[in-house]
Amino acid sequence: MSPILFFTLGALLVVGLTVLHARLAGFMAQTPADYAQSEPQVDLRLHLNGDIKCDGVIYGPLGRVVSRFTGDFVAAWDGNKGIMREHFEYDSGNTQDREWRLELGNDGAIRAEAEDLLGAGHGAQSGATVCLKYRIRLPDEAGGHVLSVTDWMYLAPSGVIVNRSQFRKFGVKVAELVATMRKVEAA
Repeated sequence: MSPILFFTLGALLVVGLTVLHARLAGFMAQTPADYAQSEPQVDLRLHLNGDIKCDGVIYGPLGRVVSRFTGDFVAAWDGNKGIMREHFEYDSGNTQDREWRLELGNDGAIRAEAEDLLGAGHGAQSGATVCLKYRIRLPDEAGGHVLSVTDWMYLAPSGVIVNRSQFRKFGVKVAELVATMRKVEAA
């Protein structure tokens, strides 16, 4: 066997094993059904309602923190339709605002829209989790790239939501976000 053929077969094996791991055992392999029996049960109308404080970090493609942020959210629901306004302040001094328009189906399905999304996001709440997938266009100052996003939100027993999001371009993870969201108690 020639060295080039041996190298090519080895490279294909490594790529194949990496793809197989990601599909069967990684972050992207989770499904809402995996958490259907987990407690406490999340209800976005309850747990993402009112004033919410957010703190988080963004990891770059090499796994190092590239940004830290805080956020102030205000969410309100009318039946199964909700609006969540977000205001972020980053450690760079930049700010960002987003308004999510959310709609819950009676089966737990979620439809989400925002100005920087390409089309609508879709997902589900199941057990103590929420999964949402969408495509987002980054601001021009961040390169204007279009990324595929998978958001997983996990409800902790204390009522805090832990959010983990992965951002991918051409299937390759380019960033990851980890944040907490907690309701602000009325004074």
